[in-house]
Amino acid sequence: MKISTKGRYALRTMLDLAMHDEGTLIPLKDISSRQGITIKYLEQVMNLLSKAGYVRSVRGAGGGYRLAKAPSAYTVGDILRTAEGSLAPIACLEDDINQCPRAAECLTLGFWEGLADVINNYVDSVTLEDLIQQAQENNFSI
Repeated sequence: MKISTKGRYALRTMLDLAMHDEGTLIPLKDISSRQGITIKYLEQVMNLLSKAGYVRSVRGAGGGYRLAKAPSAYTVGDILRTAEGSLAPIACLEDDINQCPRAAECLTLGFWEGLADVINNYVDSVTLEDLIQQAQENNFSI
């Protein structure tokens, strides 16, 4: 499994909004400058995050973005799935019910299901708040 640029940027953008939340809207140009992401690409990412209800936006002069909820309410898994879709390591695990005609006799299916569980459990166990705390403990900047 490989997370695309869109997934990485969505996570970085959400984290940027969380870390720079001072109760006011954050202009897209500020996020772009801090993250080194073009405004054009950020607009696409923000569109995804806005449709998912993760960010609130106001257009025009004085406009910008902010998180719709507290950083503790967002898991990395939710953000990545919004940007990437399924995080399943193989195609036959993308649907709730495995549609593969070989599923009943597949010798490796249990392995792939286990890997999917590990991935999903991990990304769903980490929140934006956790990442903020980790960054502060290690003196990282975003």
